[in-house]
Amino acid sequence: MATTSDLKNGIIIKFNNDLHQVLQVEHRTPGNLRAFYQVKMRNLKNGKMIENRFRSGEEITVERLEQKVYHFLYKDNTEYHFMENETYEQIQLSEDIVGDQGEFLKPSQEVQIVFHNGNPLSVVMPPHVTMQVVSSPPAVKGNTSTNATKVVTLESGVEVNVPLFIDEGEFVKIDIRTREYIERVKQ
Repeated sequence: MATTSDLKNGIIIKFNNDLHQVLQVEHRTPGNLRAFYQVKMRNLKNGKMIENRFRSGEEITVERLEQKVYHFLYKDNTEYHFMENETYEQIQLSEDIVGDQGEFLKPSQEVQIVFHNGNPLSVVMPPHVTMQVVSSPPAVKGNTSTNATKVVTLESGVEVNVPLFIDEGEFVKIDIRTREYIERVKQ
């Protein structure tokens, strides 16, 4: 068991029977009162942010997470299928675990899957992906002087806004967190 003096940014603790990632720790000693730790943390199950006050010396449970590299194989109706390269072990993850970033998965793409006690918690993808544009409406002549955009469909089926000069067959870099166009990529 660890104590509150072991709290650091980034560690995972068990709090109220859920796993939480510590985001910010502040040790406070208010005048003649007892010292305490003000901790801001994020619930790994639902993503909610909470703050809690721990007494100095209070026991906490630090949890260890394991990360493994997997390759994305395919998606069926509600599950994503992944394979580990070393053991060829395949696992299926629900849409709840993969989240919205699953729209940007391409076959054979590498991702990291985070496990706790053998159970998958989340999928960690790189923040930017390069994808090919498969459907793009033609640009309207004369709109190029403004910051006009159009909606295109990428190879995974997701639709994003890109500048008017992007055509079918071109590759674009997309930020998966904000779903925004970053740049055109030459391949």
